Amino acid sequence: MKVTLLGTGTSHGIPMIGCHCDVCASKDPRDKRLRSSIFIETTETNILIDTTPDFRQQALKANIKRIDAILYTHAHKDHLAGLDDIKPFNYILKKAIPIYAEQNVINTIENEFDYAFKIPDNSVPKLILNPITPDKTFEIGTIKIIPIRMMHGNLPVLGFRIGDFAYLTDFKTIEQNELQKVMGVKTLIIEALRLKPHPSHQSFKEALEIIKVINPQSAILTHISHKLGKHCEIKEFSPPQIRAGYDNEMLNIPES
Repeated sequence: MKVTLLGTGTSHGIPMIGCHCDVCASKDPRDKRLRSSIFIETTETNILIDTTPDFRQQALKANIKRIDAILYTHAHKDHLAGLDDIKPFNYILKKAIPIYAEQNVINTIENEFDYAFKIPDNSVPKLILNPITPDKTFEIGTIKIIPIRMMHGNLPVLGFRIGDFAYLTDFKTIEQNELQKVMGVKTLIIEALRLKPHPSHQSFKEALEIIKVINPQSAILTHISHKLGKHCEIKEFSPPQIRAGYDNEMLNIPES
């Protein structure tokens, strides 16, 4: 299984509009962070997690040719707003793309992209909406997916586990029974927004505490703001098995 980090930034992205800090002004391409999303590929199935406002740019950069399904963590705009840009994949595949999300996210899609369900032609994205819940494992093609309930401040959101890999972003807390679902993963992508605590996101220190409990072979940080520092600086203060991810990085995950 191959996982591509399409974006590793926050809702603002890096550089942030109007900011001239050292991180936003950095010339290191690893410090140019689009909004957070990943793309999962196996020999038979391709899954996108979240459609950010940068999705068109991300898809072109990663040379994505096929999407078999889309998973959503939650309905905030930095994870949903690029949904209209899946239309070319409808043309290529000549079919609708299945969406897997909690009912509240589906409700948002039906409201904010209502034209997709009203206009009967190829000018709109073609979607098949599939509600999921955190208490039920499901499959997409050959991929078994375990949803993980987390809390993004007061908002319930989902992380996902696939085999020995897990993706946990945009959350502040996770209950012990949900954390148990992640135990045993070898590769973990986890949010680390900044050094100081935040009311609805994991700080670097909080992410380290979660990583210590899960104890993966490697942990990759995502949803990084300019307040965490430059890529090279994050490397200096991170433990050996923990590092910052960067946009368009590809991870090879052995299928369990």
